[in-house]
Amino acid sequence: MNLVSTLGIDLAKSSFSLHGVNANGEVVLRRTLSRTKLSELVAQLQPCLIGMEACSGAHEWARRFAACGHTVKLMAAKFVTPYRKSGKNDGNDAEAICEAVSRPNMRFVPVKSLEQQSDLTLHRVRQGFVEERTATLNRLRGLLAEFGHVLPLRAVEVHRRVPQLLGKLPTRVAACARDLLEHAARLAAKTLEYEHEIRPITASALVATVGNGHDFKNGRQFAAWLGLVPRQYSTGGKTRLGHITKRGDPYLRTLLVMGARAVLQRAASLTDPLSQWALAVRERRGYHRACIAIAAKNARVAWALLAKEPAAA
Repeated sequence: MNLVSTLGIDLAKSSFSLHGVNANGEVVLRRTLSRTKLSELVAQLQPCLIGMEACSGAHEWARRFAACGHTVKLMAAKFVTPYRKSGKNDGNDAEAICEAVSRPNMRFVPVKSLEQQSDLTLHRVRQGFVEERTATLNRLRGLLAEFGHVLPLRAVEVHRRVPQLLGKLPTRVAACARDLLEHAARLAAKTLEYEHEIRPITASALVATVGNGHDFKNGRQFAAWLGLVPRQYSTGGKTRLGHITKRGDPYLRTLLVMGARAVLQRAASLTDPLSQWALAVRERRGYHRACIAIAAKNARVAWALLAKEPAAA
Protein backbone atom coordinates (compact mmCIF):
# COMPACT_ATOMS: atom_id res chain seq x y z
CA MET A 1 0.00 0.00 0.00
CA ASN A 2 2.93 2.37 0.58
CA LEU A 3 3.49 2.38 -3.20
CA VAL A 4 0.23 4.26 -3.81
CA SER A 5 0.82 7.65 -5.44
CA THR A 6 -2.75 8.39 -6.57
CA LEU A 7 -5.89 7.11 -4.87
CA GLY A 8 -9.49 7.38 -6.05
CA ILE A 9 -12.24 6.93 -3.46
CA ASP A 10 -15.90 6.42 -4.31
CA LEU A 11 -17.77 7.79 -1.31
CA ALA A 12 -21.02 6.38 0.06
CA LYS A 13 -22.83 6.09 3.40
CA SER A 14 -21.32 2.84 4.64
CA SER A 15 -19.32 1.20 1.81
CA PHE A 16 -16.31 2.89 0.20
CA SER A 17 -14.46 1.66 -2.90
CA LEU A 18 -10.77 2.49 -3.33
CA HIS A 19 -8.59 2.35 -6.44
CA GLY A 20 -4.90 3.17 -6.09
CA VAL A 21 -2.05 3.29 -8.59
CA ASN A 22 1.69 3.80 -8.24
CA ALA A 23 3.86 6.38 -9.98
CA ASN A 24 3.92 4.22 -13.15
CA GLY A 25 0.13 3.99 -13.32
CA GLU A 26 0.02 0.33 -12.22
CA VAL A 27 -2.85 -0.75 -9.99
CA VAL A 28 -1.57 -1.54 -6.49
CA LEU A 29 -4.75 -1.15 -4.44
CA ARG A 30 -8.34 -2.13 -5.19
CA ARG A 31 -10.50 -2.61 -2.15
CA THR A 32 -13.92 -1.96 -0.60
CA LEU A 33 -14.02 -0.82 3.02
CA SER A 34 -16.54 0.11 5.69
CA ARG A 35 -16.70 3.63 7.09
CA THR A 36 -14.77 2.70 10.24
CA LYS A 37 -11.91 1.09 8.27
CA LEU A 38 -11.46 3.88 5.70
CA SER A 39 -9.74 6.36 8.01
CA GLU A 40 -7.43 3.65 9.36
CA LEU A 41 -6.24 2.60 5.91
CA VAL A 42 -5.71 6.14 4.60
CA ALA A 43 -3.74 7.05 7.73
CA GLN A 44 -1.34 4.15 7.01
CA LEU A 45 -0.56 5.36 3.48
CA GLN A 46 2.40 7.53 2.58
CA PRO A 47 1.36 11.06 1.53
CA CYS A 48 -0.30 10.79 -1.88
CA LEU A 49 -2.86 12.44 -4.14
CA ILE A 50 -6.44 11.52 -3.21
CA GLY A 51 -9.38 12.23 -5.49
CA MET A 52 -13.08 12.17 -4.59
CA GLU A 53 -16.33 13.38 -6.06
CA ALA A 54 -17.76 16.51 -4.44
CA CYS A 55 -20.79 14.83 -2.87
CA SER A 56 -22.31 14.54 0.59
CA GLY A 57 -19.59 14.28 3.25
CA ALA A 58 -16.74 14.88 0.79
CA HIS A 59 -15.47 18.06 2.47
CA GLU A 60 -15.32 16.40 5.90
CA TRP A 61 -13.38 13.45 4.47
CA ALA A 62 -11.08 15.86 2.61
CA ARG A 63 -10.23 17.69 5.84
CA ARG A 64 -9.51 14.38 7.63
CA PHE A 65 -7.26 13.06 4.84
CA ALA A 66 -5.44 16.40 4.53
CA ALA A 67 -4.66 16.22 8.27
CA CYS A 68 -2.85 12.94 7.51
CA GLY A 69 -0.57 14.73 5.05
CA HIS A 70 -2.35 13.82 1.82
CA THR A 71 -3.16 16.16 -1.06
CA VAL A 72 -6.93 15.98 -1.56
CA LYS A 73 -8.80 17.09 -4.68
CA LEU A 74 -12.59 17.18 -5.14
CA MET A 75 -14.28 17.04 -8.53
CA ALA A 76 -17.81 17.45 -9.82
CA ALA A 77 -19.34 14.07 -10.68
CA LYS A 78 -20.10 15.13 -14.26
CA PHE A 79 -16.38 15.64 -14.92
CA VAL A 80 -15.56 12.14 -13.65
CA THR A 81 -18.17 10.29 -15.74
CA PRO A 82 -16.22 10.43 -19.06
CA TYR A 83 -13.35 8.49 -17.45
CA ARG A 84 -15.50 5.49 -16.51
CA LYS A 85 -14.59 2.77 -19.00
CA SER A 86 -17.50 0.32 -18.58
CA GLY A 87 -20.67 -0.22 -16.55
CA LYS A 88 -21.37 1.88 -13.49
CA ASN A 89 -20.47 0.26 -10.20
CA ASP A 90 -18.49 1.35 -7.15
CA GLY A 91 -15.22 -0.17 -8.31
CA ASN A 92 -15.41 1.39 -11.77
CA ASP A 93 -16.36 4.73 -10.24
CA ALA A 94 -13.29 4.65 -7.97
CA GLU A 95 -11.09 3.81 -10.97
CA ALA A 96 -12.59 6.70 -12.95
CA ILE A 97 -11.98 9.09 -10.03
CA CYS A 98 -8.37 7.91 -9.79
CA GLU A 99 -7.89 8.58 -13.50
CA ALA A 100 -9.70 11.94 -13.51
CA VAL A 101 -7.84 13.43 -10.54
CA SER A 102 -4.50 12.97 -12.31
CA ARG A 103 -5.56 14.96 -15.39
CA PRO A 104 -3.63 18.26 -15.60
CA ASN A 105 -6.61 20.24 -16.92
CA MET A 106 -9.22 18.87 -14.52
CA ARG A 107 -11.40 21.44 -12.74
CA PHE A 108 -11.47 20.98 -8.99
CA VAL A 109 -13.90 22.03 -6.28
CA PRO A 110 -12.36 24.05 -3.42
CA VAL A 111 -12.28 22.14 -0.13
CA LYS A 112 -14.34 24.03 2.44
CA SER A 113 -13.18 24.62 5.98
CA LEU A 114 -15.33 23.76 8.97
CA GLU A 115 -16.20 27.45 9.40
CA GLN A 116 -17.22 27.77 5.75
CA GLN A 117 -19.52 24.76 6.00
CA SER A 118 -21.02 26.14 9.21
CA ASP A 119 -21.78 29.44 7.47
CA LEU A 120 -23.31 27.63 4.50
CA THR A 121 -25.51 25.63 6.86
CA LEU A 122 -27.11 28.90 7.99
CA HIS A 123 -27.68 29.89 4.37
CA ARG A 124 -29.23 26.54 3.44
CA VAL A 125 -31.57 26.51 6.44
CA ARG A 126 -32.61 30.11 5.79
CA GLN A 127 -33.30 29.32 2.15
CA GLY A 128 -35.35 26.31 3.24
CA PHE A 129 -37.48 28.57 5.44
CA VAL A 130 -37.99 30.98 2.53
CA GLU A 131 -39.08 28.19 0.18
CA GLU A 132 -41.36 26.64 2.80
CA ARG A 133 -42.99 30.03 3.51
CA THR A 134 -43.61 30.57 -0.20
CA ALA A 135 -45.12 27.09 -0.51
CA THR A 136 -47.32 27.68 2.54
CA LEU A 137 -48.68 30.97 1.20
CA ASN A 138 -49.33 29.38 -2.21
CA ARG A 139 -51.16 26.53 -0.49
CA LEU A 140 -53.26 29.08 1.39
CA ARG A 141 -54.05 31.01 -1.80
CA GLY A 142 -55.07 27.79 -3.54
CA LEU A 143 -57.31 26.78 -0.65
CA LEU A 144 -59.11 30.13 -0.63
CA ALA A 145 -59.49 30.07 -4.42
CA GLU A 146 -61.58 26.89 -4.02
CA PHE A 147 -64.09 29.01 -2.11
CA GLY A 148 -64.12 31.90 -4.56
CA HIS A 149 -61.54 34.17 -2.91
CA VAL A 150 -58.62 34.85 -5.28
CA LEU A 151 -55.72 36.69 -3.64
CA PRO A 152 -52.79 38.58 -5.23
CA LEU A 153 -49.36 36.96 -5.37
CA ARG A 154 -47.72 39.38 -2.94
CA ALA A 155 -47.16 37.91 0.52
CA VAL A 156 -48.07 41.17 2.24
CA GLU A 157 -51.48 41.13 0.54
CA VAL A 158 -52.11 37.56 1.67
CA HIS A 159 -51.32 38.48 5.28
CA ARG A 160 -53.55 41.56 5.06
CA ARG A 161 -56.57 39.98 3.38
CA VAL A 162 -56.84 36.53 4.94
CA PRO A 163 -57.91 37.79 8.41
CA GLN A 164 -60.70 39.76 6.69
CA LEU A 165 -61.93 36.61 4.92
CA LEU A 166 -61.98 34.24 7.90
CA GLY A 167 -65.54 35.20 8.86
CA LYS A 168 -66.77 34.41 5.33
CA LEU A 169 -65.37 30.88 5.26
CA PRO A 170 -66.78 27.64 6.72
CA THR A 171 -65.59 27.06 10.27
CA ARG A 172 -63.19 24.21 9.50
CA VAL A 173 -61.78 25.97 6.43
CA ALA A 174 -61.22 29.14 8.46
CA ALA A 175 -59.30 27.12 11.06
CA CYS A 176 -57.08 25.66 8.33
CA ALA A 177 -56.47 29.10 6.82
CA ARG A 178 -55.61 30.53 10.22
CA ASP A 179 -53.11 27.72 10.90
CA LEU A 180 -51.43 28.20 7.52
CA LEU A 181 -51.18 31.95 8.05
CA GLU A 182 -49.66 31.50 11.51
CA HIS A 183 -47.21 28.93 10.14
CA ALA A 184 -46.12 31.34 7.40
CA ALA A 185 -45.64 34.08 10.00
CA ARG A 186 -43.44 31.80 12.13
CA LEU A 187 -41.34 30.91 9.09
CA ALA A 188 -40.95 34.60 8.24
CA ALA A 189 -39.78 35.32 11.80
CA LYS A 190 -37.21 32.50 11.68
CA THR A 191 -35.99 33.75 8.29
CA LEU A 192 -35.36 37.20 9.78
CA GLU A 193 -33.44 35.66 12.68
CA TYR A 194 -31.11 33.87 10.28
CA GLU A 195 -30.72 36.97 8.11
CA HIS A 196 -29.53 38.95 11.12
CA GLU A 197 -27.02 36.18 11.85
CA ILE A 198 -25.49 36.01 8.36
CA ARG A 199 -25.87 39.60 7.11
CA PRO A 200 -24.65 40.66 4.58
CA ILE A 201 -26.11 37.63 2.86
CA THR A 202 -24.39 37.70 -0.55
CA ALA A 203 -20.95 38.53 0.85
CA SER A 204 -21.25 35.81 3.49
CA ALA A 205 -22.34 33.24 0.90
CA LEU A 206 -19.44 34.12 -1.41
CA VAL A 207 -16.80 33.81 1.30
CA ALA A 208 -18.31 30.59 2.64
CA THR A 209 -18.41 29.03 -0.83
CA VAL A 210 -15.13 30.07 -2.47
CA GLY A 211 -12.96 31.20 0.44
CA ASN A 212 -10.07 33.35 -0.81
CA GLY A 213 -10.87 32.73 -4.48
CA HIS A 214 -7.38 31.37 -5.26
CA ASP A 215 -8.88 28.35 -7.04
CA PHE A 216 -9.82 30.64 -9.94
CA LYS A 217 -7.29 32.20 -12.33
CA ASN A 218 -9.26 35.39 -12.88
CA GLY A 219 -12.63 37.04 -12.40
CA ARG A 220 -14.05 35.80 -15.68
CA GLN A 221 -13.32 32.19 -14.75
CA PHE A 222 -15.17 32.79 -11.47
CA ALA A 223 -18.15 34.26 -13.35
CA ALA A 224 -18.09 31.26 -15.71
CA TRP A 225 -18.02 28.90 -12.71
CA LEU A 226 -21.18 30.62 -11.45
CA GLY A 227 -22.89 30.10 -14.81
CA LEU A 228 -23.11 33.82 -15.65
CA VAL A 229 -21.48 33.61 -19.10
CA PRO A 230 -23.15 32.66 -22.42
CA ARG A 231 -23.27 29.07 -23.58
CA GLN A 232 -21.31 28.61 -26.81
CA TYR A 233 -22.51 26.84 -29.96
CA SER A 234 -19.50 27.79 -32.08
CA THR A 235 -18.22 25.83 -35.08
CA GLY A 236 -16.41 26.46 -38.36
CA GLY A 237 -14.89 29.69 -37.07
CA LYS A 238 -18.36 31.16 -36.51
CA THR A 239 -19.16 32.20 -32.95
CA ARG A 240 -22.66 31.56 -31.67
CA LEU A 241 -23.61 32.52 -28.13
CA GLY A 242 -26.78 31.36 -26.40
CA HIS A 243 -28.32 31.74 -22.96
CA ILE A 244 -26.17 31.65 -19.83
CA THR A 245 -24.85 28.22 -18.88
CA LYS A 246 -26.38 28.21 -15.35
CA ARG A 247 -23.50 26.06 -14.10
CA GLY A 248 -22.20 26.17 -10.56
CA ASP A 249 -24.05 27.11 -7.40
CA PRO A 250 -27.62 28.27 -8.21
CA TYR A 251 -27.95 29.91 -4.79
CA LEU A 252 -24.96 32.21 -5.35
CA ARG A 253 -26.11 32.99 -8.88
CA THR A 254 -29.58 33.88 -7.62
CA LEU A 255 -28.18 36.24 -4.97
CA LEU A 256 -25.98 38.01 -7.52
CA VAL A 257 -28.84 38.41 -10.01
CA MET A 258 -31.13 39.77 -7.29
CA GLY A 259 -28.43 42.25 -6.34
CA ALA A 260 -28.06 43.23 -9.99
CA ARG A 261 -31.78 43.97 -10.19
CA ALA A 262 -31.47 46.25 -7.18
CA VAL A 263 -28.54 48.06 -8.85
CA LEU A 264 -30.52 48.53 -12.05
CA GLN A 265 -33.59 49.75 -10.18
CA ARG A 266 -31.60 52.54 -8.49
CA ALA A 267 -29.33 53.35 -11.43
CA ALA A 268 -31.61 56.02 -12.91
CA SER A 269 -31.22 58.21 -9.82
CA LEU A 270 -27.42 57.86 -9.61
CA THR A 271 -24.54 59.30 -11.65
CA ASP A 272 -21.65 56.97 -10.81
CA PRO A 273 -19.91 55.11 -13.69
CA LEU A 274 -21.38 51.70 -12.80
CA SER A 275 -24.95 53.02 -12.79
CA GLN A 276 -24.46 54.83 -16.10
CA TRP A 277 -22.93 51.70 -17.63
CA ALA A 278 -25.83 49.59 -16.37
CA LEU A 279 -28.36 51.95 -17.93
CA ALA A 280 -26.46 51.90 -21.24
CA VAL A 281 -26.47 48.08 -21.27
CA ARG A 282 -30.20 48.02 -20.54
CA GLU A 283 -30.80 50.45 -23.40
CA ARG A 284 -28.78 48.32 -25.85
CA ARG A 285 -29.60 44.78 -24.71
CA GLY A 286 -32.75 44.91 -22.60
CA TYR A 287 -33.54 44.52 -18.91
CA HIS A 288 -32.78 40.82 -18.38
CA ARG A 289 -29.45 40.81 -20.23
CA ALA A 290 -28.45 43.92 -18.31
CA CYS A 291 -29.16 42.14 -15.01
CA ILE A 292 -26.92 39.23 -16.03
CA ALA A 293 -24.17 41.61 -17.17
CA ILE A 294 -24.26 43.47 -13.84
CA ALA A 295 -24.26 40.18 -11.90
CA ALA A 296 -21.22 38.97 -13.88
CA LYS A 297 -19.39 42.26 -13.28
CA ASN A 298 -20.15 42.11 -9.56
CA ALA A 299 -18.87 38.52 -9.49
CA ARG A 300 -15.59 39.60 -11.07
CA VAL A 301 -15.26 42.48 -8.59
CA ALA A 302 -15.97 40.09 -5.69
CA TRP A 303 -13.27 37.69 -6.94
CA ALA A 304 -10.75 40.54 -7.09
CA LEU A 305 -11.55 41.53 -3.50
CA LEU A 306 -11.21 37.91 -2.31
CA ALA A 307 -8.16 36.83 -4.30
CA LYS A 308 -5.91 39.88 -4.14
CA GLU A 309 -4.20 40.71 -0.87
CA PRO A 310 -4.91 44.20 0.45
CA ALA A 311 -2.12 46.68 -0.02
CA ALA A 312 0.12 47.16 2.94
CA ALA A 313 -0.54 50.31 4.91
